[in-house]
Amino acid sequence: MGADLEPGTLLHAYRQGLFPMSLGRAGPMGWWSPDPRGVLPLDGLLVSRSLARSTARYDVRVNTAFAEVVEACGDPRRPGGWINAEIRSAYQRLHDLGWAHSIEAWDEDGLAGGLYGVAINGLFAGESMFYRRVDASKVALVGLVDLLRQDGEPARLLDVQWVTDHLQRLGAVGIPRSDYLDRLRRALRVGPVEAWG
Repeated sequence: MGADLEPGTLLHAYRQGLFPMSLGRAGPMGWWSPDPRGVLPLDGLLVSRSLARSTARYDVRVNTAFAEVVEACGDPRRPGGWINAEIRSAYQRLHDLGWAHSIEAWDEDGLAGGLYGVAINGLFAGESMFYRRVDASKVALVGLVDLLRQDGEPARLLDVQWVTDHLQRLGAVGIPRSDYLDRLRRALRVGPVEAWG
């Protein structure tokens, strides 16, 4: 519990397998390392026929609307919301420094959905996702997995924190914390993907 959300604190936490999540919008900051830990194996993404069709409806972009993505993920109308102004500000600082990224699905009406997270070498730690139109957040996730798979590096790690029903349908699995930490150490030895610049 506690601590600050300065960039150095956040990056150190991710490197140790921790991530922050406040206990409600006005609650104290908690630091989490779930056991089991949710990951999405890059070769295990499950793309249904309908999702495959949806990928043709959207244009996937990287880092063109980071603040808007985080704002949408933190919409106070969403149940169980935990993304408050402090979190938004902290991740915007990480984005400005080149550590936090958004993957977005766009259509002719604008930003339809997306996700954001933190990239450190071969780790992408997903934080939250949202959608305004059907399958848009899933299309952003497909785009993220495509980016992480581009160079064929097997040590890359996509951390999804917990395995929700939604993520499980997309191929996420829970692994023991000790296995996660082993995979994390290997991922941190890998260079970043080109998309992060």
